Amino acid sequence: MNALPNASYSVTLRLHLDPDDPGAIGRVATAIGEAAGAVVAMDFVDTAGEVIVVDVTANAGDADHAATIQADVEALDGVHVHRASDRTFLMHLHGKLEVRATVPLNTRDDLSMAYTPGVARVCRAIADNPDDARRLTIKGNTVAIVTDGTAVLGLGDIGPEAALPVMEGKALLFKRFAGVDAWPVCLDATDPDEIVRIVEAIAPVYGGINLEDIAAPKCFEIEDRLKESLDIPVFHDDQHGTAIVTLGALHNALRLVDKELSGLTVAMSGAGAAGVAVTKLLLREGVKDIVVADRRGILGPGRDGLESSKAWLAEHTNQRGLDGPLTAALEGADVFIGVSGPNVLEPCDLAVMAPDPIVFALANPDPEVDPVGAGEYAAVVATGRSDYPNQINNVLAFPGVFRGALDARARFITEEMKVAAARALADVIKPEELRTSYIVPSPFDERVAPAIAEAVRSAAERSAVPGTG
Repeated sequence: MNALPNASYSVTLRLHLDPDDPGAIGRVATAIGEAAGAVVAMDFVDTAGEVIVVDVTANAGDADHAATIQADVEALDGVHVHRASDRTFLMHLHGKLEVRATVPLNTRDDLSMAYTPGVARVCRAIADNPDDARRLTIKGNTVAIVTDGTAVLGLGDIGPEAALPVMEGKALLFKRFAGVDAWPVCLDATDPDEIVRIVEAIAPVYGGINLEDIAAPKCFEIEDRLKESLDIPVFHDDQHGTAIVTLGALHNALRLVDKELSGLTVAMSGAGAAGVAVTKLLLREGVKDIVVADRRGILGPGRDGLESSKAWLAEHTNQRGLDGPLTAALEGADVFIGVSGPNVLEPCDLAVMAPDPIVFALANPDPEVDPVGAGEYAAVVATGRSDYPNQINNVLAFPGVFRGALDARARFITEEMKVAAARALADVIKPEELRTSYIVPSPFDERVAPAIAEAVRSAAERSAVPGTG
């Protein structure tokens, strides 16, 4: 599948053109178009010198495509590429975060209150009542984004330094969509015992812990142990964020095809962190027939040598006792959910599904099945990509989930809170707005985070989660 031109692979070419060649700029635009690029900006930098200097910005589909565009422009007569700049790398120069003060520090009085001697009184108050830290410090609005860099996006085990740009981006999303101050905590540690000890040690600063891009199966152990030992919410977004958005999108897709959760047959590709979390949330919401496949095929009673999370899936799914490859699970299925890897199915494989099937192919950047081809067989198609309709994106969930949990001063994020978040996400789209290409709202829909935050806060208070109120 050829990726469509998009901003994540945009390049700005600084061109030197012959001032006596008025057609040069037109040939540049034509060359970019013939190379299947998309010109998005053209700025004249200098028209008075010996050469005309022009910055041309074009979107490409991937890094090789961007290089091809540059080479095709450079090959034009009378055109010289003086410099090529990758706009994504430019955005990341010097990082994407900074610390800013929220109070003035302009006078001696400001200094005496913000720092010594006045700050000592606040310290004593927190020592007398530690829970006041949520009210009198950054703790009440701050989340640690914790990773060991072992399962970063589709890149795998790339280490903590290489994971940092992703965690910075996550912090941007927290702030932009929910006003939560989040900070990357990239650990040079991969042993679960060490990770747990480190997070426990830094927890006093934070009102919540967002675990991110930690490989399965250790991510399950780390989350469970931290939930037991800490008095603040711990949320593994790769699991629960994906599950919440998937459930919310599925609610709306089912409204379009007039089916109910309780009567669904679901085929799933992927038995990692996201697969386990999606399965658990679907089972909790009443889906009875789920069949999960990994690289070796369908999980079931006949599979031995499984690690604990896959053993759980084998025990709690595949009630019909199916065996064989993923395609065997598709027969008669109402829904396919992919949380695995690229191109595990051909579009024609979907032909054996039930009438009006729903296909969520969420592997990123390359889905489990070509979305365009899938659309020939499925009533509703969703992916994890921004250049196709119905993007299942965790950013729709985690900012609002943490906003609601922090506002409620919750000490846990419960299953009830996750379900409430999924339903609130689905309900953002009004019945008259719903259509096959619009089952989830845009991350930039200003209704999303507040609706989820309120639903999570209310669910926390209804279920009397310790620490709420």
